[in-house]
Amino acid sequence: MPQVEIRKLLLVIEEIFHEGGPVREVPHRRGAALAVIRNPFAGRYEPDIQGFMDDLRPLGLSMATRLAAALGGADQIEGYGKASLVGSAGELEHGALWHAPGGYAMREVLNGAKAIVPSSKKVGAMGARIDVPITHINASYVRSHFDAMEVGLNDAPRADELLLALVMTTGPRVHARMGGLEAAQVKGEDGLR
Repeated sequence: MPQVEIRKLLLVIEEIFHEGGPVREVPHRRGAALAVIRNPFAGRYEPDIQGFMDDLRPLGLSMATRLAAALGGADQIEGYGKASLVGSAGELEHGALWHAPGGYAMREVLNGAKAIVPSSKKVGAMGARIDVPITHINASYVRSHFDAMEVGLNDAPRADELLLALVMTTGPRVHARMGGLEAAQVKGEDGLR
C-alpha cells in the first residue's frame, strides 16, 4: 500500500470553565489531534483499499499518545471520538479507512477502553469543518459524556487530502445534569453500561 504522507499536524486543547452556570475551579478539557495527509486514492476508484488501514495505524497511535499526554495522561481521559474529512477528489469510503486505526489506537493508549469509539466522516472542500461525536470511553450509555467537538483547518483538506481527527475529553459536559447512567455506575463489561 502507499506510504502515509503527512502535510501537517495540529494539537488543540479547550478549557471550559462554564457555559452560563457556575464556574468550575478545574475546567473541563477537550482536545483534538488532527493530521492532514495525502489521499493516495484521490481522483480514481480503487477497488482494494483496506491495506491502507494498516499503514494508518502508526499515525493513529502517535496522535492518540500525544493527545492523551496533552490532556494530562491516559488516566485523565473519560470521553473520546474520531472523524475524517475527505477532500473533494476523494470518496466517503476513503474516510472510513480511519475508523479502525483511529479507534484501536485510542483504546490501546487508554488501557483497553470498552465503548465503541463514535465517529463521523464526510467529503468537504478546503476549510470545511466536522463535528466529532464523543461518548464515555467505557460505556456508551453515560449521557453526561454525550458531546461533540467541531474541528477543521482553513487550508485543509485540499482536493487530494484527508483530514483525520481524534478527540478526547477529561469528563462530562461542564454542566451535565440530564440524568441516566452515571460514570461512577459503569460496569465496563460490554461497552454500553
